[in-house]
Amino acid sequence: MVSISSWKPLASNVPPTEIVTKHGTPKAEPKGRSSPAAGAAIVCAALLYHKQVDSWSSRSTRSLRSLRSSRRSKADVYDAAQVEAAALENPLAVFGRGMQVVSQLGRYYVVLKLDEALGRTGEEIVRERSRELRQLLLDLGPCYIKLGQALANRPDIIRDDYMAELEALQDKVPPFPSSEAMSIIQTELGQDPKQIFSEITAGPVAAASLGQVYRGRLRCNGEEVAVKVQRPGLKDSLILDMFIFRRLSELLNSWARRHLGCNVTLVVDEFASKLWEEANYYQEAQNAQKFAENFGQDPTVKIPKVFMQYVSKKVITMEWIDGLKSTDLSGLRRRGIDVNEFIRNGVQAALRQLLEFGLFHGDPHAGNIFAMNDGRMAYVDFGNVANISESQRDVLIGAITHVSNSDYKEIANDFIRLGFLRPGTDVSEIVPAMETIWADSMGKSIKDFNFRTVTGRFSKLVYQFPIRIPERFSLVIRSLLMQEGICMCLNPDFSIIEVALPYASKRLLSNPNPTLRRELLSIIFSGDDRPVLQWDRLANLVTLAKQARDGTSIQINQVIVDFFRGLRRDVMNGVETGFAPAKVLRGSLEALTAGDRLRLRDVLQLVELLSPDLTPALAREVADALIRDSVEDVLRERGVQLELEDLDPRNLGKVLSSGELLKLLPVPGPA
Repeated sequence: MVSISSWKPLASNVPPTEIVTKHGTPKAEPKGRSSPAAGAAIVCAALLYHKQVDSWSSRSTRSLRSLRSSRRSKADVYDAAQVEAAALENPLAVFGRGMQVVSQLGRYYVVLKLDEALGRTGEEIVRERSRELRQLLLDLGPCYIKLGQALANRPDIIRDDYMAELEALQDKVPPFPSSEAMSIIQTELGQDPKQIFSEITAGPVAAASLGQVYRGRLRCNGEEVAVKVQRPGLKDSLILDMFIFRRLSELLNSWARRHLGCNVTLVVDEFASKLWEEANYYQEAQNAQKFAENFGQDPTVKIPKVFMQYVSKKVITMEWIDGLKSTDLSGLRRRGIDVNEFIRNGVQAALRQLLEFGLFHGDPHAGNIFAMNDGRMAYVDFGNVANISESQRDVLIGAITHVSNSDYKEIANDFIRLGFLRPGTDVSEIVPAMETIWADSMGKSIKDFNFRTVTGRFSKLVYQFPIRIPERFSLVIRSLLMQEGICMCLNPDFSIIEVALPYASKRLLSNPNPTLRRELLSIIFSGDDRPVLQWDRLANLVTLAKQARDGTSIQINQVIVDFFRGLRRDVMNGVETGFAPAKVLRGSLEALTAGDRLRLRDVLQLVELLSPDLTPALAREVADALIRDSVEDVLRERGVQLELEDLDPRNLGKVLSSGELLKLLPVPGPA
């Protein structure tokens, strides 16, 4: 079903029915970094001191109702000032919530300290404490569940055994009564559910932190749909908890800046912004429509249709996806789906989101990705998405090629460009550590690369160097880990990097973006004063690009055409690219010699690599493209308001009468 989010089915094969309702001890942290136990103590002390808390418990139910009936409008977009104003309208709710949070976190903190004092550090104790932490977050409600989900993919913050337990928060959340769900549907859509749906499941087929899903059928057209309904009182509880979080972050911000090198308040605000987006189902519907537009021409991906007439802030109705769970290997084989092709298509789709569209799915676990009968990969649940800027996408593409070329210094510099390291950081000590991580992760060949292994080793690196993972890239890491997990379930020998490298190489060779063109030139030409063409790197890029399959119709011949068009622009703008035409030409010629011998073997290898594609038709296509671009440059420089199509002989009379071509004539000087 679409929009099943991070939910696990509560019952198998729930039949559709006619609507009858009326309505262990954490590891020791290095000096300068607080442990989870210390963090709990800080939370308790700060909350007791400021007394700005709320209650998820029954004792504060009346306070929550009072807050819900407040006349103040709750903004659809997170605004810290509005959240503070709304929370302070009911100080009793704030105080009650805080007392519950303090008592539950306090009890957990005391247990951890007792374990420490009694030396109880065994694996069984650690597993038990991690389970208790997961249950504690469930008891505290949606905001804390989301916090746990975020921590589940932050190896720089929490240890591996705790991460494994917190991952269960993705699909093990108790549901709320269906009678309340039907009432919400009626209130939000303005119709009795039985007027909208001819049938709907008696109970939810899946439940998550923010809502739960029903399977139904529309009366208007008979289409089978998924109906997601938000938890009652969700926004009120988020307001209270985020108010508390933000006040705490303000108290801890100066300490965090000194010891962690980050602005905790900004992190809290970004976390809250994502929660507000997920809690607005109009936003999710728009996200789904953007995904559908992005993948509209991709025959390997299915994005479900949104029925906007049945969408509100708290209800979303989308096309039901009748597919197999993406990790059901035996099911895929029974349906005759090529497993390796399915995996490859999925990785390509993820790369297109991250490196081409800049809009990526932030929660692509197995419950949100399905295999259609025709082999297409279907995505559901678009509440948790994120954007990557064009400049960040360019850096990521460059970083992948730096990995391919084992350029560890540039990998470290990429960390600065992406915000993992502060600008001006001396990377000389980090480079050897980077080399060790990547070399060990690669094993004997690129096929041995494992992203989870890299992440695990990288988590140790963050304790040795001032590396901090930006919140947006923690979501990228989480997304990639989930994608790799699906791949490993279907084929343990599959390597995600084997797909990523060809895709990045193809993008690098064909993308007209000036930043990527400079990156390309810096890769295939080495040396500052006398850049020399690196035949092996160029051959490597071409080899990888020929292997790329990204769901588009672009072939390697188009990549070659785009490469020469981009190279022409770069050479003509040598000052901007940093590669003056004379230097490029000299570097290309010098690359042909090695001592007193011509490097014909390298040239022949590259020609042989391209020979199937180097046809007379391709040569004419390249020449036509270069001539076209050159003529367009001349017309633009002279201010001629014509397109190349206007120069067709059949349009000659019309063009001559316009007088535009006269602008190409020399301007006569003074008599």
